Amino acid sequence: MDDLLVIIPTRGRPQAIPEIMRAWDDTGATADVLFCVDKDDPELAAYKAQAKRFADDGRVRFVYWARKRLCGTLNQAAVKNAGDYRFLAFLGDDHRPRPAAMAWDARIRECLSGGPGIVYGNDLLQGEAMATAVAMTSDIVTTLGLMVPECLVHLCADLVWVEWGRGMGRITYLDDMVIEHLHPAAQKAQMDAGYEEVNSEAMVSADSAAYIDYRDNGGLEADLVKLRALVAAG
Repeated sequence: MDDLLVIIPTRGRPQAIPEIMRAWDDTGATADVLFCVDKDDPELAAYKAQAKRFADDGRVRFVYWARKRLCGTLNQAAVKNAGDYRFLAFLGDDHRPRPAAMAWDARIRECLSGGPGIVYGNDLLQGEAMATAVAMTSDIVTTLGLMVPECLVHLCADLVWVEWGRGMGRITYLDDMVIEHLHPAAQKAQMDAGYEEVNSEAMVSADSAAYIDYRDNGGLEADLVKLRALVAAG
């Protein structure tokens, strides 16, 4: 078992699994990876075929849960695994780590080895503005009891992670650690049912409103009080 677990909620894209693991191999990554698949996924059989394909790869695990959407799935996986890993990370199934002089997962461990904190790299789309892929010390998850505010469904988690890191004074952005976001907004993927659902007007409106309420009406500050105490205790 590695000390870093990368959690990847995925739906409708079983073809992404070998591409992601190829990126692991191309970058020399040793981090464990947990693919979280919905039990009602129309591509469930294809996901199970991929799980069989990677059954002998000690880095890879699959779990099949009732659908909780991205943020709910990420919270469930993070809380379940926080006690077994020093570091936890999130990548979307459309993120791909890219080769560099030092492996991206090694950079994460190096940056987080000094205590509670958050680190993220360059996704070649949002850059420093949003942590669309992120890693953190697992004590952040155990302290808050979650990895994403429960008010969010899919969007704005990347903004919250930046707020947490800045608010606790423990955030690192690595411009040269590329974890590319292959998103339709960057013309790097075709629009599919998953993208259409999460980028719908209704979803954007709901998650944006939830994020603003969390940020401005006490939720963020309550979490930062806990995180600052964690830093002080460390």
